[in-house]
Amino acid sequence: MNVAWLRALQHRLLPPTCLLCGAAGVDGRDLCAGCGTDLPRNTHACRGCALPLAADSDGDCERCRARAYRFDRAFVPFHYRAPMDFLILGLKFNRRLSHARLLGELFAGALAERDAPPPDCIIPVPLHPLRLRERGFNQALELARPSARRFNIPLLADGLRRTRHTTPQTQLDAGRRYSNLSGAFTASQSLAGQRVALMDDVVTTASTVAECSRILRASGAADIEIWAIGRAATDP
Repeated sequence: MNVAWLRALQHRLLPPTCLLCGAAGVDGRDLCAGCGTDLPRNTHACRGCALPLAADSDGDCERCRARAYRFDRAFVPFHYRAPMDFLILGLKFNRRLSHARLLGELFAGALAERDAPPPDCIIPVPLHPLRLRERGFNQALELARPSARRFNIPLLADGLRRTRHTTPQTQLDAGRRYSNLSGAFTASQSLAGQRVALMDDVVTTASTVAECSRILRASGAADIEIWAIGRAATDP
């Protein structure tokens, strides 16, 4: 069956409806024009980790000036605040996969607006098998799918594996988040010379993506860019 015809039929039978206010969606998305305009865009951010910065800053946060991370840069197009937090939390904890589709499409749209070459592959931040069974899906993987399809980028769903079950990061302060993740990830293959996009849902202290990046770098990744839909204003 023709995929384009199937999607057209789906939109006719189930027209896009804004997940935030219930109005008619636009551009084939479950988001209306008004709510789309109100999304909190991360327009002035650290060039290294995408931390929101004041308009008069020099473009890098303190940790990135100190070269604290093993990744090269981050692209996070929205702030993690209302209504993005509603969409992300609904996905992660209420299994609203419609939120994943919208968030993934918003991220892919933001990627299309910038002038940058695509990576060689996308690797989602993994969940431990116990948490994956509990949740039923990996939100980072679901967020990456629209960009992988739109830009024809290989999506390595098992590029990283979580081998140690850890305390949820949301229950820990910034200092304990780093030690909590030590030894929690392994790479499943060589990434020698690869330009990797590491996909997550939210970057808060950057501890998770920093540890994942350390493993990716040890596996040979030549360039690592962090992708996420939301960036918290927390100073790492």
